[in-house]
Amino acid sequence: MNINCDQFSWFDASAEVKELLVLATKTWENPEESLKYMEQALAETKENNHMDVLVAAYRYFYYQNNYALAEKTANTIIARIRKTHQLPDNWEELRSVLLARKDESQIRIFLNAYTALGMISAKLGKLDQAKAIIKEIQNINDKEDFGANILWQILNPSLEEDG
Repeated sequence: MNINCDQFSWFDASAEVKELLVLATKTWENPEESLKYMEQALAETKENNHMDVLVAAYRYFYYQNNYALAEKTANTIIARIRKTHQLPDNWEELRSVLLARKDESQIRIFLNAYTALGMISAKLGKLDQAKAIIKEIQNINDKEDFGANILWQILNPSLEEDG
């Protein structure tokens, strides 16, 4: 299959990985075949820090309803950025760092992946974990960049809406 990957010049990955990602989308209707391409793309970038590929992967897994792999991939993104940027484990310390640096691209990827982890946790039935994550994101989400408020409303419907 001849695929023009030049249209993805902004995407931080080799031409081979881009081709695998395109093949994953072109075979979307056949989840087994599509998954094979996505796994190959991830294997090709395993040793590198290709955040674009990891972000594409967790979104792919989420929309394929493969929440376990979406969760694993989002956690991989979070762990890699946490390690690369030496982010603290303690939420209060982390919160202040995230607030100060939230306009940096890697920190925004971290925040998006963490928000996604909240959604994924909800899909997996881990509602307490989902609520905790979304509450944390709300604390640094002053511009509603990460959708935390709407996610919180979904996870905590008011009694008035139920009636």
